[in-house]
Amino acid sequence: MSARPFSTTARRSDSVLPSQPRRGLLRKEYFLANDFLDSARKNFRRGVLNYTVPVTAERASELGDLPDKTGQAQSFETSSREGPHKERSLRQQEDSRGNETIAGVVAPVAESIIPPDASSRLTTISSALPNKSLRRLLTTYLSLSKPRLSFLIVLTTTTAYSLYPVPALLLPSTTASPSLSALTLLFLTAGTALSCGSANTLNMLFEPTHDAKMSRTRNRPLVRKLISPRAALIFAILTGSAGLGALYYGVNPTVAFLSGLNIFLYAGVYTPLKRISVVNTWVGALVGGIPPLMGWAAAAGQSATGGGWQELLLGEDNIGGWLLAGLLFAWQFPHFNALSWGIREEYRSAGYRMLCWVNPRANGRVAFRYSLLCFPVCVGLWWVGVTDQGFLVTSSVVNAWMAREAWKFWRLEGQKGSARGLFWASVWHLPVVMCLCMAHKQGLWHGVWRSIMGRGEGDLGEQGMWDDNDDETEVQSLPSGRTRAPYV
Repeated sequence: MSARPFSTTARRSDSVLPSQPRRGLLRKEYFLANDFLDSARKNFRRGVLNYTVPVTAERASELGDLPDKTGQAQSFETSSREGPHKERSLRQQEDSRGNETIAGVVAPVAESIIPPDASSRLTTISSALPNKSLRRLLTTYLSLSKPRLSFLIVLTTTTAYSLYPVPALLLPSTTASPSLSALTLLFLTAGTALSCGSANTLNMLFEPTHDAKMSRTRNRPLVRKLISPRAALIFAILTGSAGLGALYYGVNPTVAFLSGLNIFLYAGVYTPLKRISVVNTWVGALVGGIPPLMGWAAAAGQSATGGGWQELLLGEDNIGGWLLAGLLFAWQFPHFNALSWGIREEYRSAGYRMLCWVNPRANGRVAFRYSLLCFPVCVGLWWVGVTDQGFLVTSSVVNAWMAREAWKFWRLEGQKGSARGLFWASVWHLPVVMCLCMAHKQGLWHGVWRSIMGRGEGDLGEQGMWDDNDDETEVQSLPSGRTRAPYV
C-alpha cells in the first residue's frame, strides 16, 4: 500500500485553465491591413517592447548565438523598457545597414512591411477547430477566397457603379424613384465576390508547391492540406458558375463577360506567367483594372438602348469608366513593387520572376513612373465630368504623397524605410481617392442643396410643370466642351 501524500495541492500541470471566450468566425481584423498594431499597443502599455533584431557576426559572438546551418542570420527577441524612440532608432540602423555578411554568406535585412495575410490567419483558426466541423469547413473555404483581396475588388467595382453619371431619363425628379437600381447593385456585389473567390481558389490550386517556399503563402489551406485539391476545384467551379450566372441574369452579359475574362487572366495567364517573365506584374495590373469597368458597364446598362457591349464600354460617355480602370492599373505598381521588395529573396528562391530581384533599380523606377500617372488620370475624371473641380485639389494632395514616397523608394532602392513608407502610402491612397471621387461627384452637392432648399413657387409654370427655360439653365457644361443634364 503506497503512502498517501501529505499535501493535496494540485500540481500546476493538473490545473484546469479557465475557458477562453470563443471568437467569432468573421472579425474586422481579417479585412484591416494594420491589425498587428493592436499587439504592439498592448505591449507598449505594459512597458515592454518586443522587437526582432537580425544577428550580425559581432552580435553573435557577444550574445553567444551562432548562425544556423544555412548561414542565415538568426533573430532573437529582447525586451526593453525604453520608449518607442529606442525601437525606431534600432530600425533605422538596420535599414541603413542593408545587407550584412555572416559567416561568409550575404544575408539581406528584409523589412517587415507585410501585414498578416487574411488567408493565413483563417487557416490558423481552421486548423485549431475540430475535424469535420461546420465552422472548420466554412473557415477553410473562406480562406481560399482571399477575403481582403476580394473585398478590395468589390469595393472598386461598386465605387465605379456609384460614380456613373445618371442620365436625365433616370433622374429622381423624372422617375420618383432611386436613380440606379439597388437590386442590380446587389447582383453586382454578390456576383463579383463569388467570381473573386473562384479566381483566387484557382490561383492557390495551381501553385501549392511554390507557395510552400514563401513565408507569406506557406500557411495557405492547400499547403497545409486542410482541404483536398478536388474539393478546392469543386469550390472554384461552383463559385465561378454562381458568380457569372448572377452577373449575366442580374446585371447584363457584358459585365458577366468581363468577370469571366478576369478569372481567365488571373488564374490562366498571370499565375503561370509569374515563373516565366516579369511581365506578370503588368498582367496582374490589368486584372485589377477590369473591376471598375464592370461597375461602370453595370450602371450604363440601366439606360442602354440595345447597342450591345459597344454602348456600355465605348463612346465619349464611357471615358470615365476607362479612367477609373487606368487609376487601378497605375496604383498597383507602387503598391506591389514596395510590398515585394521586403520578400525579394523569397521570390527568388521560389522561382517567381519579379522586378524586385530581377532588376531592383527598374523596380523603383516603375513604381515612381506609375505613381505620377495618377495625376493625369484624376485630372481626366474632372475633364469628362465625373467629378467636380474640388477633386483636382484633394486628389492632388493624396497623389503627391504617394509620388513622394515612390521617389524616395526609387532613389534609395528600398533602403532606409523607403519601401515601408511607399507600401503604407499606397494602402491608404486607393480608398482615400475612391472616397474623394464619390464625395466630389459632379452635381452631387448641387442635388443635395436643391433637396434641402427646395424650389420656390416662382419656378413653376402655368401648368404646374417646370419651365423649359429653367431646364435649359440646368444643363451642365463640361470642361471637355460637351453638355450633360444634371444628376445626383
